[in-house]
Amino acid sequence: MNMLKIGDKVPDFKGIDQDEKVIAYKDYKGKKLVVFFYPKASTPGCTAEACDLRDNEEALKAQGYELIGVSADSVVRQKKFAEKYDLPFPLLADENHEILNAFGVWGPKKFMGKEFDGIHRTTFIIDEKGTITDVIEKVKTKEHAKQILEK
Repeated sequence: MNMLKIGDKVPDFKGIDQDEKVIAYKDYKGKKLVVFFYPKASTPGCTAEACDLRDNEEALKAQGYELIGVSADSVVRQKKFAEKYDLPFPLLADENHEILNAFGVWGPKKFMGKEFDGIHRTTFIIDEKGTITDVIEKVKTKEHAKQILEK
């Protein structure tokens, strides 16, 4: 796992969101962007994180941020997640792990003594020039917007 770091340029990624719309990084060039990676839609931690971002979307937009969520879930699962919790931002379905691997957030994890490959919950803050200005690896799911806004 070779995670992108502060100062790196964002890869030119694209994916399909919950509405089967192609979302590409090029559509966000010249804007500040938050790309948050989460392990699995509709699980407690991911729901808390996404809902905190939803509840603070106005404050994030007031600072110029656009939001994109990414997980390895299917389009159908992302759609159910977005509809159930009224999530107003694109949730990309990266079942082939192309975006996950490009950002370096797919790799070995440990849970309850077992090791497996999975998504490392990580958020990347990207400036208008496409440079990563911050990487949040210790995401506080219930206070994630605050972590971003304090940067």
